[in-house]
Amino acid sequence: MPENEPWEYTLYIPNDVRAVTVARRTLRLILTLHGLIRLTDTAELLAAELVSNAVRHTKGPAALRVRWSAGVLRIGAWDADPEPPEPPGELGVLGKEGRGLALVRACADLWGWQPLARHGNRGKYVWCELAAA
Repeated sequence: MPENEPWEYTLYIPNDVRAVTVARRTLRLILTLHGLIRLTDTAELLAAELVSNAVRHTKGPAALRVRWSAGVLRIGAWDADPEPPEPPGELGVLGKEGRGLALVRACADLWGWQPLARHGNRGKYVWCELAAA
């Protein structure tokens, strides 16, 4: 598949801390197979933070979605909690807790979140983007 053609993958994960490792390794494989190895290290960090938040701060299942379109990689995590994520703080001021979204904000080109409702289920989708250029 040429690098400029869009694609998307979704990995559904249980509420289990091991899901973070599964998500990171799956993302690395996806990016390697699509010839985007140059984005892998940053993408893995971002995905790990998003999935970790989804697993640690909610009680239900979660999902990792990875999409490539028009030279932009979008990484997102869905979880079953409709509450907005805590706003990111400043990296230099934070302790061990609360640095996840600050890392996302610092490393991604763009990030955000949106509430989701589908088939009677509510939740949120927290995403970030990396441009290939």
